[in-house]
Amino acid sequence: QEVPHSVAVTLDNFKEDKKSIFIQASLIADRDSQKGILIGKGGEMLKRIGRESRLEIEKFIDQKVFMETFVKVDKDWRSTENKLKKYGY
Repeated sequence: QEVPHSVAVTLDNFKEDKKSIFIQASLIADRDSQKGILIGKGGEMLKRIGRESRLEIEKFIDQKVFMETFVKVDKDWRSTENKLKKYGY
């Protein structure tokens, strides 16, 4: 509910072994002000996003997942055709 609509997610790193999966993902914000919203006070929103995402993935694949999430700003990415393609749109 609280995550801005203009956020893309990129998978930066994915490693898998017999017992677990390690994922590094970035949330790409359109503006600097959205970065603060995504991180939240004391990093709480980013922790929540990461935790809920990890639990959903674990439920889906029935395997332990370790996840790191980062927030980056790519100013006005939704207004540039090349950037839209870069993020899979």
